[in-house]
Amino acid sequence: MDARVTDKDLDIIFRDARTLRHWIDRPVPDETLRAAYDLMKWAPTSANCSPARIVFVRSPEAKARLKPALSAGNLTQTMTAPVTAIFAYDLLFYDLLPRLYPQADARSWFAGNAKTAEVTALRNGSLQAAYFMLAARALGLDCGPMSGFDNAKVDAAFFPGGSVKSNFLCNLGYGDRTGLDPRNPRLTFEETCAIA
Repeated sequence: MDARVTDKDLDIIFRDARTLRHWIDRPVPDETLRAAYDLMKWAPTSANCSPARIVFVRSPEAKARLKPALSAGNLTQTMTAPVTAIFAYDLLFYDLLPRLYPQADARSWFAGNAKTAEVTALRNGSLQAAYFMLAARALGLDCGPMSGFDNAKVDAAFFPGGSVKSNFLCNLGYGDRTGLDPRNPRLTFEETCAIA
């Protein structure tokens, strides 16, 4: 593949993108959330397992259910965000493998092996969530991914069935960049990578 995106596109998705904590009062349309998902769904996952599950928290009622699970430091940024995505993973993802990976009996690789299923769900659900954030940035949204919440409370409020577990939260919207601190440094290739 010789095609590549422009440097401006790379700026939008990577170099100029920041973790936002303050938001302008502008709603995120359902169509934008759907468009980001429709890009995210092409993320590679083990045997196309696609374990990510997402709840987009927007309504005052849903925000009220999320609020008790938030740490004090994440409360304001989350309550003022137009949308908060709860990125989660389904421990029973393998029940869909006969449809998602019909070329083999992939369900049997995970059914009855809870530890392997959990590791696979967490890893691949995280990969899908990262793809969603890249897609959201490409579509003009800012992202504020975070920990700092009580997973058990989120799971009880939003995933009461028990097979879906929360991973992390990500505020979504159009960020207010006034007052941002300078961007912190990153490690260099030489510090973190080796070519063997």
